[in-house]
Amino acid sequence: MPNLKNMLLLAVATLMGASEVCAQAPAAEMPAPAPIIVPPAGKKLSEGQKQEHRFWDKKNDWLFAGVGAARTLDYFSTLNFRRRGNREILLTNAIVDNRAEFAAIEAAGTAASIGVSYLFHRYGHHKLERWTSIVHIGLATTGAVRNYSLKTPHPGTAP
Repeated sequence: MPNLKNMLLLAVATLMGASEVCAQAPAAEMPAPAPIIVPPAGKKLSEGQKQEHRFWDKKNDWLFAGVGAARTLDYFSTLNFRRRGNREILLTNAIVDNRAEFAAIEAAGTAASIGVSYLFHRYGHHKLERWTSIVHIGLATTGAVRNYSLKTPHPGTAP
């Protein structure tokens, strides 16, 4: 109980002293905000405005299909990898051996990639939106190629 009393006492003292603490001194005179200037109609679009596009456009459709295909390739390469007796590094072997759970994780990875791309799209980072899928395709494909190229472990023979 002494710890509880000390914590309550500290909390009360902090709350009492918080009214005296200011992060900034009050401003003597705030300048008026600058007026918003609207460009006249018919003006050409800037470079940033030209990049805007619908989220589900043709390029993103192909990129998302590529992410799904790369994750599918990774799924099957990892199953082959486990079938040959190798041990999974990133996930536990129990997760990979449970096909439904592992497929759900791969699907969630694809959905997360699309979600991150949407957040970049929503906030105007259209290059990052595209590059998210491109990097994801590259990493998943590289992992799948690595899984297929590793040697099968052979048990040692007794002399």
